[in-house]
Amino acid sequence: MRRTLPALLLLALLAGCASQVAPTTPSTPKPADCNCGETPAKPAPVTARYQPADWSALPGWPGEQSLAGWPAWLASCKRLASRPAWKEACSEAQALNPRDDSAVRGYFERRFQPWRIEASDGAQSGLITGYYEPLLRGSRETGPGRVPIYAVPDDLLTIDLGELYPELKNQRVRGRLDGRKVVPYWSRADIDAGRAPTAGLALAWADDAIEAFFLQIQGSGRIQLEDGSLLRVGYADQNGHPYKSIGKWLIDQGELKSGEASMQGIQAWARAHPERLKELLDANPSFVFFRVLPSATGGPIGALNVPLTDGASVAVDPRFVPLGSPLYLATTRPNDSRPLNRLVHAQDTGGAIRGPIRADYFWGFGAEAGQLAGRMKQQGQIWLLWPKGQPLPAGQ
Repeated sequence: MRRTLPALLLLALLAGCASQVAPTTPSTPKPADCNCGETPAKPAPVTARYQPADWSALPGWPGEQSLAGWPAWLASCKRLASRPAWKEACSEAQALNPRDDSAVRGYFERRFQPWRIEASDGAQSGLITGYYEPLLRGSRETGPGRVPIYAVPDDLLTIDLGELYPELKNQRVRGRLDGRKVVPYWSRADIDAGRAPTAGLALAWADDAIEAFFLQIQGSGRIQLEDGSLLRVGYADQNGHPYKSIGKWLIDQGELKSGEASMQGIQAWARAHPERLKELLDANPSFVFFRVLPSATGGPIGALNVPLTDGASVAVDPRFVPLGSPLYLATTRPNDSRPLNRLVHAQDTGGAIRGPIRADYFWGFGAEAGQLAGRMKQQGQIWLLWPKGQPLPAGQ
C-alpha cells in the first residue's frame, strides 16, 4: 500500500530537503553551477482564458457522431450529478431520448454556454494527440526477453502539498525515504536495474519491451496470456519523474526525422536496433505502475473513474479543463487535412498532457485504433461547454 506522510513530518521534510523531492509535473532543472541562495527568474506561468462564443462559431456543430458520444456524457454525469453546478443538467440528460439528434443538440444549446479556450500567451490552437488501449502478448511467468508489468512498490511516497499550502491544492510530489530524507523515487533506469523493491510485484510479463513501454504511455491495456485469457491492467501510479519523449530523443540523435517519430516509426526503429533499446527507453525516466482491472466490456477506466468511450473521451490538463466537462473539439484526422469535429468529454488525464489547449483523443481498443492514435499529432481548437450561469474555472 502506498504511504502518505503526515502533515507535521511533511513540513519538516519539505523545509529541510525540498530540492530532494521529484515533482509529478515537469519543472525546469537548476543548472549545475546554480547558486541556490538566489531565486532564479521564472517565466510567467501559462494560464487559460475563456472567451464566450456563439454556437455558430463551433466548426460543424454538433459535429460527427453526436449521438454515439451521448453515453460518454451520461457516464460523466454519474460523477457530476451530485455537484450543484451540474445537478440540473445531468438530471435532464437522464430523461432525454438518446436517439433523437435534434433533442441532443437542443439540450446542449439550452443548458451550456460555449467558451473558446485560449492560452494567456495568445495561442488559440494547441496540440491534439491520440491514444488507445493496446493488446499485448505475455505470461504470468518470466522468461527470455520478457519484461515485467509492475504493481506499485511499497516504498513509493505520495506527498500532498495541499495539506500544508491551500494554494497548492491537488499538487503532489513523489519520492522515497533514504534514512530521514525524502529523495526522488527511482528512475526508469534504476527500476530496470533492480534498485527498487519490486520483487513479487509483477502482475504479468510482456513478450515485447517496446510494446510494454507504450503500454505505460497509453496508461491501460490488455495482455493476452498463454492460455488465451485476457488480463486487463490500468494506471495505478507513477514514479514522479517528468515524462520525456523518446521520439524527440530519436530526432535529436539524428535517428529519425520529425515526420517519422510516430508510435509506429519508433517501434520500427527499436526493432531494427535492439542493441540500443535500453538507451532509448532510459531517455524517459518516467515509469508507470499498474493495477489489475475487471475484464469487463467497454473502455478502460479513466481519471474520472468511468469507462472511456471510443471517439468521445479525451484526456486533458485538469488545471484548465475540469474533469467531466463536455468539450467541442475541432481538429483534423491523423496525418490528414480532413476535419475531425466532435463533441467529446474530459474523462482522463496524462503525464504528457500539459497546457490549456491540449487534448489526447481516445480512439478505442486494438490494432486499428493504435494505427490512428500513433499517427495523430494535429493542431486543434477546444471549446469548453460550461453550464449557463455558473462561475468559470480559474484556469490557473
